[in-house]
Formats: sequence, C-alpha cells, structure tokens
Amino acid sequence: MKIAIFENIMTPGGHEVDFDRILVEELKRLGHEVVFYVPEGFHFGMDYHTEVRYLSGSSVSYTHARGIGKFLISLRRSQRRFSWYRQLYQAAQAGEMDAIIVPTATYRYLRALRHSVLRRSPVPVLFFHHGITPKDAKNFFDAVHGLLEYPNIRPTVITFEDTIFGNQPKNLRFIFPPTYIPRDVVVTERPAVRADEPLTIGFFGQFRREKHLEDLLNVYLAGNYTRPVHLLVQGSTMHEEDAAEFDRIIASYEGKGITFLHRGLIGAEWQKAIASVDALLLPYSAERYRYQCSAMLFTAIGFQKPVLVSDDINPCVVENYPVGVTFQSGDPAALGTALETFINEYDVRVQGWQEALEHAGRAYAPKAFAERIIEIITENKDV
Repeated sequence: MKIAIFENIMTPGGHEVDFDRILVEELKRLGHEVVFYVPEGFHFGMDYHTEVRYLSGSSVSYTHARGIGKFLISLRRSQRRFSWYRQLYQAAQAGEMDAIIVPTATYRYLRALRHSVLRRSPVPVLFFHHGITPKDAKNFFDAVHGLLEYPNIRPTVITFEDTIFGNQPKNLRFIFPPTYIPRDVVVTERPAVRADEPLTIGFFGQFRREKHLEDLLNVYLAGNYTRPVHLLVQGSTMHEEDAAEFDRIIASYEGKGITFLHRGLIGAEWQKAIASVDALLLPYSAERYRYQCSAMLFTAIGFQKPVLVSDDINPCVVENYPVGVTFQSGDPAALGTALETFINEYDVRVQGWQEALEHAGRAYAPKAFAERIIEIITENKDV
C-alpha cells in the first residue's frame, strides 16, 4: 500500500521527530510505500529518506511562542487546516494514496474535520491521539461521535487499554505505543557494572520547570549511597529564560559528582548518550502522564535501561513490567528513599529489571505498532 503521512507540526527535534521516523521505517519494513504531505515551507527535524509532497498554505511553528502569541498561531493553524484537508481529499480522490495518517492530532482536528470534505475520504484516515486526559475527554468524545457516519475516519488513541474512561465508540480504535529503539547506532550489550565501579544514571530531555530538576539534584546530593554513582544531566532549552535558569543550576551544581550537557541531542548523538548510561531517572510529576505515553519511559524500555520513575508516569506499564523503582509523585522524601533503594540495591535487582525490560520491549515493539496500524487501515478489506 501507499501510505500518506500528513505532518503539519514543525519542530527541530524531540520525540515527535522520532515518532514520525517509527512510522516511516516500520511501515516500509512491512513492505509499504510511505510519502509525506506537508505544508509549503515545512522544515523537517531530520531526513526520513522518503518522498515529500507539499500542500499550499505555509506551516506555522510554536517554537518560541508564548501566551497570546501561541493562541494566535493556533488560530492561524486551524484556519489553514481546512485548506490542507481539502487538498488531501483531492489527492485521495486522484488515487495518490491508499491511506492517510495524521501522526499527532487533538479533538480540534476532528472538530474541524466535520466541516471539511475530507470527512468523506475514499481512503482510511487515521488520526493518532496521544492519550486522552480528563480535561479533554468531553470535547474529544463529542468530536468522535460527530464522525460516526463516516467509516473511513478512524480516530486512533495511543493508550494501554481498550477503552477510554469507560467509553468505546464504534469508530474509535486503540493502539499500544511503540518503544524508541536505537536506529543509528549499534548497541552492544553493556557488561554489568561492577559494585566498585560508578553506576552512571542519566536524566535526559527538554529542560522544563515541571521536571523540578533542582529539587531532584538536592535530593540526590543528600542521599547516602553504598556504591559509587555518577549523575549525567542533559537538557535542551527553547526559551531564553529557561536557558538562563538551566545555566544557573549548572553553575551551582556542576562538579559535585554531576555532569551537565546543555544542548539538544538528535539522531545518533541522542542514541549514543542514552546507550552510554546504566539507568535513567524519570522523576517528572505531571498528571497527564497517567493518560499519555511517556516518551522517556518508552525510550528506557527501547534501550533496555532500568528506571527510577514517578508513580504517575504510565502506572499500568510499570505495574505490569517492573522495570525499576517507583516513588510517590511530588514527595521529596519518597524520592530520596527511592533513590537510595535504586542505587544501593541496583546490583542485586538489576537482573529482575532486565527481564521485565525484555518482556516490555516485546509487548511494545515498533514492529507490533506498525502491524496494528495496517490492521486498522485494512479493516473490512482484503489485505
């Protein structure tokens, strides 16, 4: 089949870029052809080595946008979405593709679709929703129900269950999230770190205040550890005030058994950095992670790294696959106790964590994700 990916979110890097890469490479691996449809002037975060076709109407980016500026950009994007939808419909009518995937959608995409000719698409259109939060649930289900009469419109929620808050509209599909695996580097099995060698723990990702980095560093430095340990902190920043805050933290804490890297990592460089550590810290405290896949947790699973993780990050995943130590979200004392347990008991518990990581890696394999996509596309069809 020829599968079109309609991408209109422009970002220089991050897991959105890697998610598109999973779609391209795994669908191609199954023998399908993949082509991007993007707005004119669109800049990709990486080269996906696949065909690109441009839609009239330039893209917009949220990079550096704040407050009212972000609202105006969102309004402009919504207005242009109708034109992009119409062009996609015309391309489908002309037989240019067998299916369309929208990799990152919100209920607004579906709400707009009700007033667009694309709702009558002659080919399946999959809108991927990366978890539904209680805040958006009503708007989401209203939009889904409004599209029930259009069989080729297939909203697809990336989740861990086969229902959302007890709701399961007949036009809603569900799919497990995929892990993020090494794709540009060859990762050989790391020899088990000896008890007399430093255990290297990594804290990675975009620097955001909700991650409470300074609180984490203070708790980490106050711990009593019975084996050598080293902390690597990598962070990228999008706004000047964030960069200044991160630089202040670096100046205050660097050299205390902590190494900092203040820049974004993409592709092979990112993968090498993840592969270089023994374990990952995911002490984020955000309610949305109860409903949305944590890209860093699924990176840890993909790279087979044990984790110290807050109990509000994808709890059903960690319950089914005990890949590390959890602690009560927002409780510094619990974080400190969990850090000491994770580090001091690492040598005796790592084998069990590795077994859980292997099971989770199979359950959420990118190949299985791509196969499920094809199942959704080919419903009521001969493959």
